[in-house]
Amino acid sequence: MVRTSVDLNCDLGEGFGHWSYGDAPDETIMPLISSANVATGFHAGDPNSMDRVCSLAREHGVGLGAHPGYRDLQGFGRRVIAASPQELVNDIVYQVGALREFGRRHGIPLQHVKPHGALYMEIAKDRELSRQLVEALRRTCPEAFIFCMGVSETYDVAKGAGQPVIREFYADRDYNDAGSIVFARKMRPLEPAEIAEKCVRACRTGTAATVEGGEIEIEFESICFHSDTPGALEIGTAVREALVANGVTIAPPRALDQAA
Repeated sequence: MVRTSVDLNCDLGEGFGHWSYGDAPDETIMPLISSANVATGFHAGDPNSMDRVCSLAREHGVGLGAHPGYRDLQGFGRRVIAASPQELVNDIVYQVGALREFGRRHGIPLQHVKPHGALYMEIAKDRELSRQLVEALRRTCPEAFIFCMGVSETYDVAKGAGQPVIREFYADRDYNDAGSIVFARKMRPLEPAEIAEKCVRACRTGTAATVEGGEIEIEFESICFHSDTPGALEIGTAVREALVANGVTIAPPRALDQAA
């Protein structure tokens, strides 16, 4: 599928108090993107950072998304925590509600929900956890998109339940032959031009190379890069410039729907 328009999303607000985990300041990333995934306090983030990022999102016309994670500040939400689906979904509802209120304070609606890190990957393969999450979103924020991989239980469950859903393509992560991203705690150095070319190729051909040396077909509506990836600002700038130069419009999901 050839894409002539796409959402561009990034994780922001990933710090706590005086500490910041991102490779580039949120203020430099926000002008590049159309959707922001805001840390909601469990893996990173706090009330002050949520308030600040909501203000930035409104200033730049960027879609506001909750980025709930495992209750794991020390591990940045990248460690799996053994808990029941009900407990994990309650944690997500709690975090989403917090960001939604900060968004309301700044006059910006909640556009989407995107689980973070290890929780994102766990939900992707756990149908019961996906079912309970989608059921909770149907009750609490039925108009919010859920961001996920196309090859995930989350996508199938959301589509079946009627929850708006957005499939992602990962600019700064590798893929395997199954179409899933390869989770890495420490990223290898990435060349911005290489990442930009990868994204343009995905939009033009609907394909991506894999770590096994193969090629997969991939469908998506949004491209993600991470603010904690080394060189994030350069990567985001290169991706945006390359997409625009190749005739790809960058806009948040609802604007893409209207364009379609």
